[in-house]
Amino acid sequence: MKRNIVIAVVTAAALVGGGTATALAVSGDDDDASTPVTRTDDDREDRDDRDDRSDDGGDDSDDGDRAAAPGDVTAADAIAAALKHTPGTAVSAELDDGSWEIDVLGKGDTWHSVRVDPGTGKVLGSSKDDEDDAAEVRAALKGTSVTAEQAAKAAAAKGTVVSVDLDDDGDDRGWEAETRASGGDGQDWSVGLTTASVTADRDDD
Repeated sequence: MKRNIVIAVVTAAALVGGGTATALAVSGDDDDASTPVTRTDDDREDRDDRDDRSDDGGDDSDDGDRAAAPGDVTAADAIAAALKHTPGTAVSAELDDGSWEIDVLGKGDTWHSVRVDPGTGKVLGSSKDDEDDAAEVRAALKGTSVTAEQAAKAAAAKGTVVSVDLDDDGDDRGWEAETRASGGDGQDWSVGLTTASVTADRDDD
């Protein structure tokens, strides 16, 4: 008498190249030839190992969000430090890239860009600039009595000064100053070249 035997054998459970190979042999009646069935679950998930790593260096802070707030050194202080290092006439001062940058017109037509640390007041370095508007600047400042440093001090009554620049265009000559409130809002001001009077810039939005 023939007995029907069903045998299920798992012949392999090995990982091959990221997939699982399983061989299943099923035998029916003794008269039937056993039919091996092999199935390869080659469901490879090519996961990059980087997905399992913590992104330690991915948070590159943009040092140039560049909206660095001034430290203890005011615009007037930075101008004074720059002029002590490089004598001449300060024409502009701006807080940029984490340092004060002061443009100084020296002897003749020589321009200098002086960088000052906003936390310590130390001069970080200076370089010569190639500018050709020295004559225009000297003409705009002729007969005036308010310096860039004095303009910065006057504008400081309106907020924290982050830039001072000479506007030498036409009849509206004067110092332009930008202040920033504690909340981060900016405001532009005009400072008179002879009176140091501070008024809101008409062109400011």
